[in-house]
Amino acid sequence: MALHLDVRGESSGHDPAPGPFTPATFTDAELSELSASFESAPAEEIIDWAVASFGPLLSLTASMTDAVLIDLAVRVAPAIEVVFIDTGYHFPETLETVEAVRRRYGLNLRIMTVAPHDEALWEVDPENCCSSVKVGQLDRALAGKAAWMSGLRRDEAASRAGAPILGRDLRGLVKVNPLANWTTTQVAAHIEAHDVPVNPLTLQGYPSIGCMPCTHPVAEGADPRSGRWVGREKTECGLHLD
Repeated sequence: MALHLDVRGESSGHDPAPGPFTPATFTDAELSELSASFESAPAEEIIDWAVASFGPLLSLTASMTDAVLIDLAVRVAPAIEVVFIDTGYHFPETLETVEAVRRRYGLNLRIMTVAPHDEALWEVDPENCCSSVKVGQLDRALAGKAAWMSGLRRDEAASRAGAPILGRDLRGLVKVNPLANWTTTQVAAHIEAHDVPVNPLTLQGYPSIGCMPCTHPVAEGADPRSGRWVGREKTECGLHLD
């Protein structure tokens, strides 16, 4: 059984008791121990732990490439807050997927909308565009939160190969990656078995989908994220920096 720690950091061996909610607190060492213990755990168990530990102070972020993490999470906590950042530069297919997923699961969906700019930031300031329109909005979405979940996986790119299941982000919040050790094959199998909505662009050579100006199709067998920021040294937008 995975280790659970109460708000004093002491081992309790069980989930926090119901009632007025106080999020659990963890040291970095405790998070590392828990992360290692979750390596062989089903994603649903990791999600259940996160919901029990952080309750309403937990958010799930979604890029809407697919809805696998959402599909798993709403089975555990139907009312979990799902955050989508509308940068203003998304593919129409991505926005259509947002609506399809919202309808399918009856989501508690929070859309963070970026105010229009006089000039397209990706053209006039490409290096700082992500930090302005994505990281800044995530900071807003996570204000007052204790933890958040993402669908980040190790097999997506070399830059993510060491991603833990549990860690801490630059804000000091607990970061939960329930699918960190899932493979592309596992994701595809879950999508097929549960008829999970996917972004139609994934069937057109886009295994990793971000903003339209900075996302290109990927050759078969290539790094799934090799279509992002083509021609630049950039490999991450900044949302997943620890």
